[in-house]
Amino acid sequence: MPGKRQTLLTRCPAKTFRLEVTPSPALPPFQALLDAHGPDVHRFLVALVGRVDADDCHQETWLAALRAYPGLSETSNLRGWILTIAHHKALDHFRSARRRAVPVADVPEPQTSAVEHSGVASGRPDEDLWAQVRELAPKQRTALALRYVADAAYAEISSVMGTSEAAARRSVHEGLKRLRTEYTP
Repeated sequence: MPGKRQTLLTRCPAKTFRLEVTPSPALPPFQALLDAHGPDVHRFLVALVGRVDADDCHQETWLAALRAYPGLSETSNLRGWILTIAHHKALDHFRSARRRAVPVADVPEPQTSAVEHSGVASGRPDEDLWAQVRELAPKQRTALALRYVADAAYAEISSVMGTSEAAARRSVHEGLKRLRTEYTP
């Protein structure tokens, strides 16, 4: 229903938001965008922040997208746009995690290696691999997730990350190189 006002209800654990939007005539309805790209965005966030925190980041991504959608340019790359928002929400998640204090009864013993900490002995190879991916530098982690989870081309990766296409290729290469040396299945 291009040109008509749409009312969208979004529920959060504490609140329900009612947003009135008038989409541009050339843009699809927001629900179509959500249906088309929702699973890809969620997989991308699981790869970046882990299964536990991915749902929160996914919800924050779509809320931010919903707020910005009415002002979006008609010629926008919608998939790249929503993946960029998801990338920023993942970065926000890591920033806030660094600021949060975690109360504990007893101070745990330090882990001997990142591999032990990732749970290699858990018997879940995919979880172990993605835990190792989450130990990579942020640019490498994001580039690998976009390339192998969201199946993004290097041009799209460079657009999302705000780098050149060559830098995107390099980030993927360096991430794979580090995984090959540090990860043992």
